[in-house]
Amino acid sequence: MSKLGMAISISRSSSISPLHKFLQRVSRNSYGNTKKRNSVCCNPSELSPTQLELSFCIGTHLIPHPRKIEKGGEDAFFVSNCNGGILAIADGVSGWAEKNIDPALFSRELMTNVSNLIEDEEVNYEPQILLKKAHAATLSVGSATVVVAMLEKNRILKIANVGDCGLQVIRQGKIYFSTSPQEHYFDCPYQLSSQVAGQTYLDAVVSEVELLEGDTIVMGSDGLFDNVFDHEIVSIITRFNDVAEAAKALATLANNHSRDNNFDSPYTIEARRRGYDIPLWKKVLGKKLTGGKLDDITVIIGRVISSP
Repeated sequence: MSKLGMAISISRSSSISPLHKFLQRVSRNSYGNTKKRNSVCCNPSELSPTQLELSFCIGTHLIPHPRKIEKGGEDAFFVSNCNGGILAIADGVSGWAEKNIDPALFSRELMTNVSNLIEDEEVNYEPQILLKKAHAATLSVGSATVVVAMLEKNRILKIANVGDCGLQVIRQGKIYFSTSPQEHYFDCPYQLSSQVAGQTYLDAVVSEVELLEGDTIVMGSDGLFDNVFDHEIVSIITRFNDVAEAAKALATLANNHSRDNNFDSPYTIEARRRGYDIPLWKKVLGKKLTGGKLDDITVIIGRVISSP
């Protein structure tokens, strides 16, 4: 089973430069990823007789920027049960709207190409090569941050990310692994772009994590991680057994925080740390830089289960 989701929405204008950003539409689903699938790139790994194969039970939820609801947002995602499972998010960089270019077109086409290439022999279940070929096949003008994760039946999760879409592995109520965002400067992340001078698959951070049954994968666009603290993510993941409900709860919390001008979000805390601040007259009134960051919010939850 595969699912391709996409949308057109926008957060605040993100810098286009060396690359771009993202958004999405509201949607929810969950399903058990237990069906085995044989294909050119999805050959089961050799396992010892005592080691169970692993796969994902997946839930997704997307909420677009409040000013982009009618368009659906600018994020796009893809999930599949190929081999152990594939999860991917692309966040269209909103700065392209200033050039009268729909930022959603690039992220949508990029994810469509990812879905078309997962069984390509040259990809060979390597997320970095998948990004290479999907990027090369994307003809739309624009750019996007992106993260792709591929679970092999030997329990190894392979991850490639460019920019500030992120992934966390939660194990026994703690964050066991987390990707790190890449940026040129504050609020201008690395991006795969239609421009010749830009990042490529070679700039992706590639990681591998050995998973255990019961681990939970949390993947999101920066609309999630800019508005929700790590301890809040862990709290929700441990509170919900149903992955669809967990994805909805995380996206809803991020959306609520993004609209709260008094919430001291991870984004504004980082902005202050980087030296950004409010006008002096507001300081005189005792105010400080606070609030969430309005944005498209995409959340994918993958709970690791044993395959029959």
